[in-house]
Amino acid sequence: MTRDEALALAATKWWERATDRQIAEFQLTEPRLCMPFGLFHEAVEKCLGRGVQTIELGMDRDNLVRELLGERKPPTLQEIIGLFPDHMNVMVIGGGDA
Repeated sequence: MTRDEALALAATKWWERATDRQIAEFQLTEPRLCMPFGLFHEAVEKCLGRGVQTIELGMDRDNLVRELLGERKPPTLQEIIGLFPDHMNVMVIGGGDA
């Protein structure tokens, strides 16, 4: 889809007539965003029944599609952390009693 086609589709507000599943399936397989990002993110979370990190939507769409189709389990925290580029330092600190 071209940029102009994506903008034209967005102008129709097609998502207002679509189910969460239709939104998730379409937008996960279309590289150009054709709707408000927040609505897309929410639809994917509802369909998968879990919180979806923003980085997954940008860097792991193929696995999200596979999860949506029941072909894959949700990623582990380590797999999500692994999506970050090497130049980004990610630190997870567990809480204690202090």
